[in-house]
Amino acid sequence: MPLEPEHIDKFLEEEIDSKFKTELLELLRKRIDKLCFKECEIDRIQCTLTPLCTHRSLLKIRLLNGLTIEDQPKFCYSVHKNIIFRDFRNKTVIYKPNDAYLYLVDFFDVFFHGDYRQLNKLFSKKDFKSANKIFDDRINNRDENFDYYLTDDQNFMIFKYEEKIHICFITENYALCNANRENITDLEVLFGLCKLFASIYFPEVDLKLNHSNCVEITSLIPKDSLLKISNSPPTDEDAKRDNYIWNVFPEELDALSQFCKEINIYMDKKENLAIKLNIGVVPEVRMNTYSSALLRYRDLRLVFNIIFRLYNDFYILHV
Repeated sequence: MPLEPEHIDKFLEEEIDSKFKTELLELLRKRIDKLCFKECEIDRIQCTLTPLCTHRSLLKIRLLNGLTIEDQPKFCYSVHKNIIFRDFRNKTVIYKPNDAYLYLVDFFDVFFHGDYRQLNKLFSKKDFKSANKIFDDRINNRDENFDYYLTDDQNFMIFKYEEKIHICFITENYALCNANRENITDLEVLFGLCKLFASIYFPEVDLKLNHSNCVEITSLIPKDSLLKISNSPPTDEDAKRDNYIWNVFPEELDALSQFCKEINIYMDKKENLAIKLNIGVVPEVRMNTYSSALLRYRDLRLVFNIIFRLYNDFYILHV
């Protein structure tokens, strides 16, 4: 039987002689460098159309480990940056650059060309007041449509262009573009995303960080709205709100339970129905198994969609 990838994976997971492990990893490093700098880049057509690593993932390994742009295969990185730019401009691309990373200066060049050098300088000095003036000028005077939010500890800047989310990791000096399947690993990012989306779509929803390192999101169905909901399953297909509460909402609660550490539903002092979600970035472990999944950016969008529906259909029309 030939050697399979899972054999190597198992070998690395087990307690092994560090010398053997180092030797194996060095072989892997040499193979990656040869693949990137010799086999792939030597043929620019191939590198552009069919790179030898899926969606140029080997660029990500170098970037996330603190290597500079000088350590990247230059042509491959330039193609990668151009694909993100073309996608941003709604032009045809070979593949959708979801979960794509750029160095911060290149992120500014793609999304804020003309101001990118100044923005890079301002971010390096953490002069966010001046940077915000540039963003506001683009929104108010240049007809650019985006929202942004600087997190409370000023470690992250979040940008929202329509349905696309981009995260600037300020200290690490890189950005995640078109966040989708990547896991949300920092509570500050999670809270910032909740604040940004709440300010746009559901401003009266209550947000706070609780003692268990979770974001607590509380949405209300007012008493007056509750009284209008049928006490029995609806028979009229046009009774949209009744149908939602009786037939759709239980399924959405089940979906939420995959990503929430805790869900509390109770009557508050004013007899409104309160729905409280506790969401964290570390999955809950109960009985040696995960009771909630690692939270991805796309999962958080699902949570926001449910809150948005509750807010618009049951809250905003009755306050």
